[in-house]
Amino acid sequence: MASASSSTKQPAPTQLEKATVEGQFEHARPSSQENVNARLENPLFGFTHDELRTMAETFCREHDLKDIEDDVRKGAILAQDSARYERYEFLTEDEREALRVDRDHKWKQPFMLYYMIVLCSVAAAVQGMDESVINGAQLFYPKQFGVGSGSTHDSLIVGFINSAPYLCCAVLGCWLTDPLNRRFGRRGAVFITATLSFLTCIWQGVTNSWPHLWAARFVLGLGIGPKSATVPVYAAECAPARIRGALVMQWQVWTAFGIMMGNVMDLAFYPVHDRHNITGLRWRLMLGSAGIPALVLLIQVFFCPESPRWLLSKGRYRQAYESLLRLRNHKILAARDLFHIQALLEMEKAIETGRFRVLELFTVPRNRRASLAAFIVMFGQQFCGINVIAYYSSTVFSNAGFSNTSALAASVGFGALNFLFAFPGFLTIDRFGRRNLLLVTFPLMSLFLLMTGFAFWIPGDTSTGRVAVVAIGIYMFTICYSPGEGPVPFTYSAEAFPLYVRELGMSFATAVCWGFNFILSFTWPLLLKAFKPQGAFGWYAAWCMILWLLILMFVPETKSLTLEELDAVFSVPSRTHAAYGLRQIPYVIERYILRRDVHPEDIYGFDIKAATQRRHSESEKEKEPVV
Repeated sequence: MASASSSTKQPAPTQLEKATVEGQFEHARPSSQENVNARLENPLFGFTHDELRTMAETFCREHDLKDIEDDVRKGAILAQDSARYERYEFLTEDEREALRVDRDHKWKQPFMLYYMIVLCSVAAAVQGMDESVINGAQLFYPKQFGVGSGSTHDSLIVGFINSAPYLCCAVLGCWLTDPLNRRFGRRGAVFITATLSFLTCIWQGVTNSWPHLWAARFVLGLGIGPKSATVPVYAAECAPARIRGALVMQWQVWTAFGIMMGNVMDLAFYPVHDRHNITGLRWRLMLGSAGIPALVLLIQVFFCPESPRWLLSKGRYRQAYESLLRLRNHKILAARDLFHIQALLEMEKAIETGRFRVLELFTVPRNRRASLAAFIVMFGQQFCGINVIAYYSSTVFSNAGFSNTSALAASVGFGALNFLFAFPGFLTIDRFGRRNLLLVTFPLMSLFLLMTGFAFWIPGDTSTGRVAVVAIGIYMFTICYSPGEGPVPFTYSAEAFPLYVRELGMSFATAVCWGFNFILSFTWPLLLKAFKPQGAFGWYAAWCMILWLLILMFVPETKSLTLEELDAVFSVPSRTHAAYGLRQIPYVIERYILRRDVHPEDIYGFDIKAATQRRHSESEKEKEPVV
């Protein structure tokens, strides 16, 4: 993104870029790869106020922004250090008040920002519905297309149809994210993917054979994959820094809402009977219903501003400023963020290595450890077994003894719990940490998967008891999943990678997620046939415990750490961290079970708990007026 070049003539380098390239300010150039992230965290650190004013004047003069030069001069100093604004005599009282509101009332934002949040929420709901409407439809379409006998051949075909979008995401869709965004921007990518989602949902509803349905669902992956990577980035680039994390996390919450609504649509269309010579009308309406929110999304996106960062990367400086004016409460905030984003882009260009960055995800030790950790949490989001329930819960409930109507209603209950218990993730993910949430919830998820599978050994003549135990097992599994492995993988992957490879790292992580999603949804019918429900659920229960061990050994904590501190965390060799993770088992037993006074081991060179408390203390100090 930062290195993307416009198709038009390249703009002249600004003062910061000249300073970086020519070495005018030596502190502008990172001296080694280790402190690249420290410089990216605040590229304006070390410049004097006079230098910042000169840079702002040069920036405005070279990019036809003379009419806002005074605001940009002030914004350049604020971009370096906003917390000290009470000391700056050059600010008017109106500007100080805007900065106070920005500091004290982080959710007091302009209408357009909340409109953009609604758009991102609708996009997440579209994805959730795209994933879950197949849950009810598969009760009916296999018989109509002659693949519902339950044989190995037919089970293979049903799994292949259901998993088609995720195969497309893994091999093609996710890797189209970068070219789509470079060429069409964030809004353009959202519009294209929403259009594909709408058209393919309608296409699914008019198919006349299983290969035809497979083709429609495969193309649906072109809408799901790039959208899942673009929308969180769009939200992050438009939102103020203080609420950025909360907005990115909402992707998982509203995806869960979409999964619930997909199950609601399945239940709503179940009573529909064939009419007007349309065979299979109910399952056709189920699949087509996911197109409605996609239609809303593609219309809604026309009224949103483009990402200011993307506009700046294309040299559209005036449009970037106008976009920020719509997304911020005051022009001084827009000018501050304009200059800060531009400084980040220029710093990223200055540190470009010219090497193939995809290889650096795996050849640079710090990046390789982040890639391994992101791989584990993304792999875990699939092989914990959640999407077996999301895509096949109606079949599981039906096999347990539910009627079709009751199975669909029980699936709605699963979707509702998945949505409601995603909200506690907001309260726990920064309080307890990403790693701790996973270490606590994975054993519980394993327990409840075993409970669900073993319930199928309850004799058929007591099917009421079996139905109850299966429902309780699935619901308790969902309650454990939603605040833990639900929101953690995307949040963790978004912060684990260094900024200069973050987009590629997220593309890799997203492709891993969708690739294993394909494997899981493709193999479940065969797994169920070969191992029966007891063995199939036991398989994923075992994976939950394997993942618990992998997280303990290879997934460091990342909560509340600066980019520089993250470098220290991911600089610890994997072998060292694995041994440290295993030593935490006796530490937890001694500290929390035997209640002994033992101190945690520090292998990072700083105390993570102390770093978190320091960050909280610094945040509180920012609220105190400076005399």
